Amino acid sequence: MPRHIYNCARGCPVESTLQIISGKWKSVILYHLIKNQVCRFSELQKLMPHCSRRMLALQLSELERDNIILKRVYPAVPPKTDYRLTTLGKSLSPVIMAMEEWGRQYNALVN
Repeated sequence: MPRHIYNCARGCPVESTLQIISGKWKSVILYHLIKNQVCRFSELQKLMPHCSRRMLALQLSELERDNIILKRVYPAVPPKTDYRLTTLGKSLSPVIMAMEEWGRQYNALVN
C-alpha cells in the first residue's frame, strides 16, 4: 500500500519529499544504490555498519512500498536478494547528490 501523501499547503512540496526519504537510513541507502546501482542486503550492511539488520530491513521495505527501490529475489539456495532504484527512485539522485556535496562542505568546515 503506497504511503499517504498529504495535500501540502501551497509552496510546501518539501513535505512530500521528506515523507518518502525521511528516516535515519533511507537517504544513506539511496546514496549507496545511486553509487553502486545494485546492492545485495549483505553489501548494504557492510556499507552501513551502524545500521542494525532489523532497521535496514524495515527501511528497505518502506522504500520498496513507496516504489523508490525494487527488490529482486532470485530462486537460489540460499536465497539471493538485491535492490536497485526504480525510475522514480533515480529521480531522487539530484537531491541525494546535493546532500552529499553539502555534507562534504560541512565536514570540511567543522573538521
